[in-house]
Amino acid sequence: MQRSAVAVPKYQVVFDALREEIESGRLAPGAKVPSEADLGERFGASRITVGRAMRDLQLLGLVQRRVGSGSYVKAPVRAPRSECTFGVLVPDLPDIEIFDPLVQRLVSCPEARPHAFLWGGGEMTVSARPAAAWARAEQYISRKVDGVFFAPLEGLTPDDDTNQRIVSALDGAGIPVVLLDRAVHPYPRRGPYDLVGIDNRRVGFAITEHLVTRGARRIAFLGGAPGVSTIAARRAGYREALDVLGADTSLVAHPCPSPSDREAIKAYMTTHRPDGLVCAHDRAAAQAMHALLAIGVRIPHDIRLVGVDDVDYAAWLPVPLTTMRQPVAEIGEAAMAAMLERRAHPTRPPRDIFVQCSLIVRQSCGAVGQSPS
Repeated sequence: MQRSAVAVPKYQVVFDALREEIESGRLAPGAKVPSEADLGERFGASRITVGRAMRDLQLLGLVQRRVGSGSYVKAPVRAPRSECTFGVLVPDLPDIEIFDPLVQRLVSCPEARPHAFLWGGGEMTVSARPAAAWARAEQYISRKVDGVFFAPLEGLTPDDDTNQRIVSALDGAGIPVVLLDRAVHPYPRRGPYDLVGIDNRRVGFAITEHLVTRGARRIAFLGGAPGVSTIAARRAGYREALDVLGADTSLVAHPCPSPSDREAIKAYMTTHRPDGLVCAHDRAAAQAMHALLAIGVRIPHDIRLVGVDDVDYAAWLPVPLTTMRQPVAEIGEAAMAAMLERRAHPTRPPRDIFVQCSLIVRQSCGAVGQSPS
């Protein structure tokens, strides 16, 4: 696979230099690594940056930290580690903004460096994706890859078993699977696979709670296609928050209509009078914002909006969007670590690995908070 060019972060420069010194023997086993302050001065980097490089060296087993003493070389790498070839299967990559940076980080994080990856973007035509995903899974099986990172297709019809066929075929070939972002099976079925992503139910609760703290009481939910597991979980968190916080629950049974139908949006606003709108993702929030502004609804004066993802354009919408930021780089790193651990310990119970999100507060909720970074 040819990876696209990625700018090398400063922490990676520090990591590479120290790793080379350990592997070459210039930093011998048992030697004390210079302090983070000294490394920061040497590389012109902050202590946070140096600390991240040291953490990655520790994850690779090259250094160990001793409380109150510092970091020491654990063991040099005398020979290259055995390389693996992994498949990355993300059919919905063209439609979901978080997937591209997530995959880029997955294949470029420190733990991925000794390994090779086979992957490609999803097909632009939604109807072509199930067949293309199955064909790529068959290719990975024929290549005898060492593991597959799989983001199951969403929005499939009830009789489309593509996701189940893919994981069953990989199971039959003895290929470990790590799921990205969402489960294969509908809730509450679990499946025997590690899953790395965010706690979508908790996210739905948190963004609804934020609207309640900003004074919203009649809060509606705007979702996407039925059968999408991540959105179903966010909707569940939304319902739970309204109930727990004592807000009006009457709009739970009346979700917001598609923002592509502005007449329906106008009728909904007139009939139900929501003062808050929880959007399942930033794309839905952006579409709703444009529709509401077009029919004369003021944001946040008449209605407050929140989304999920913090995509690139969230801060540059007509009213900058308050949203829950998905830590896509951390998800990619955690997925890589989960795959390596799964290969080392194939019989361990499957895990849900949730990476913590952060709420980015902007004007759409009626408050000004953190600026885009």
